[in-house]
Amino acid sequence: MSDQALIEATGADWQTWLRLLDERGAAELGHAAIARLLVGEFEIDGWWAQSITVGYEQERGLREPGQRPDGTFSASASRTVAAPIGAVFEHLADPERQAVWLGDVELSQRSASPPKSVRFDASDGSRVNANLTVRSDRTVVGVEVAKLGSAEEAAAAKAAWRERLGRLAAGLE
Repeated sequence: MSDQALIEATGADWQTWLRLLDERGAAELGHAAIARLLVGEFEIDGWWAQSITVGYEQERGLREPGQRPDGTFSASASRTVAAPIGAVFEHLADPERQAVWLGDVELSQRSASPPKSVRFDASDGSRVNANLTVRSDRTVVGVEVAKLGSAEEAAAAKAAWRERLGRLAAGLE
């Protein structure tokens, strides 16, 4: 995010926010406490407080890019498929159909809201959340993979899910 956007929204640039947070010992606080400090003391909107908090944590080496407050990482991938949402959902949720496109990971369904979303525990220890939306006569499949241990795992998961979604699309088109 640019200094200009930050100034317009909050009245201060990155260097000012970094200094103000350092002065208040934010490096010793947790993520939620920093965000509460920004909202409470500086009356910053919640969205901007989260953005400043993440930027501060990354700048001070408290969090890597892509790292979540609990220390884990997540990755996402998406694909637009030339098929109706119901058919795409069935291919995502049905274990027999998963075998065709999924590859080297097994999914255990946690919950589903047909035909819009399905959530899984993966055999590699990650969590997989798939959301489907209709765009014209196509279906957009968005996958978020959570509970990854490192930035490297996140990069590998992103690449693997891009391939998996490509196989899913090929099987439906």
